[in-house]
Amino acid sequence: MAAWREPTLLSCIQMHLRQGLSLTRANACQYRCPQAAKDFNYTDREVIQGFLKYGFNAVLSKRLGTSRQVPDTRNEMCLKKRYPTRLPTASIVICFRNEEFHALFRTISSIVALTPHQLLEEIILVDDMSEFDDLKEKLDYHLEIYRGKIKIIRNKEREGLIRARLIGAARASGDVLVFLDSHCEVNKAWLEPLLTAIAKDHRMVVCPVMDLIECDTLQYKPSPIVRGTFNWYLQFKWDTVMAYEMDGPEGPTTPIRSPAMAGGMFAIDRHYFYEIGQFDKEMNLWGGENLELSLRIWMCGGQLYILPCSRVGHLGKWSDRDNAESSRALIYNHLRLVHVWLDEYKEQTFLRVPRLRSSSYGNISERVELRKRLGCKSFQWYLDTVFPELETHEANK
Repeated sequence: MAAWREPTLLSCIQMHLRQGLSLTRANACQYRCPQAAKDFNYTDREVIQGFLKYGFNAVLSKRLGTSRQVPDTRNEMCLKKRYPTRLPTASIVICFRNEEFHALFRTISSIVALTPHQLLEEIILVDDMSEFDDLKEKLDYHLEIYRGKIKIIRNKEREGLIRARLIGAARASGDVLVFLDSHCEVNKAWLEPLLTAIAKDHRMVVCPVMDLIECDTLQYKPSPIVRGTFNWYLQFKWDTVMAYEMDGPEGPTTPIRSPAMAGGMFAIDRHYFYEIGQFDKEMNLWGGENLELSLRIWMCGGQLYILPCSRVGHLGKWSDRDNAESSRALIYNHLRLVHVWLDEYKEQTFLRVPRLRSSSYGNISERVELRKRLGCKSFQWYLDTVFPELETHEANK
């Protein structure tokens, strides 16, 4: 018998739509949007359809329009920081598929408004076979105001996020690649800390703090300082950074050493991205590429940090991970990671998910050869040096 799973808010909405019922606070389930049942009345059919289509409150998004001001969530010590006048240039790569028009455009407009002109080489949009009409001619028309700074690539077939990002990166000419999701809003002075860190060390890969844009109210809320981690199921998790870890001279602006990245937003030197093997192009759709790249960065001589003075809001959509195609892709991608990077520790994953032993993962010879060519360290080194908490935490459980 399958284990019982608590219904998500999305599944509740679908159930109520099928039954022709209105969805109210009393019968809403809470999942990814913790304020949903408490603060929002899901009786408006247009609102419900927006959630089903886009994973968030599309009616409110349309009301907000194509740009807005968000609160500056940086610590006051960040405001006193001064950055070099000469920094590398950045190519911002944004891939989208069936994104809500206004959320996508707020991503773009916030970048243009809050990024120094001389640092922004270009914004590269990769349309991964979107089906919605407003992401075609209407989008092209509205992007005319940013002519000269925008490149738009329209894939002829669906590639998935991983390969779409590779397509975008191949067209970039900036010194640094910055990958962002298509439902973000950048904050003040978001890019300068990222570029400064990379200018000091081209093997430094850096992420902004991911602030939260709530999916029901679209309120922009500050995130605490956290680091990225994962468990033996290869599920990405946020881990609290203790106050004593920020007791040094930089205080709350101290860069946070992170065992893993979430993957939705990060910056990397463009030449270094190719030097260490970019993304695994044989991975499908999305999922797992963030952990694979994180392990490769650390084990092959790089470093991965989260910078508290860089803040980018991320719209917390409902996940579409329950569909079969997406689930298959995640298993396939995870297995490629496991067999290339975990060494003998892959047994820790197989013990927890035995069915993975017999699942296919394609040809990994190219990635195994890459690891040898780069002279990468062992996963045991990674556990000892970067993420000893993985073994400790699991042992305690």
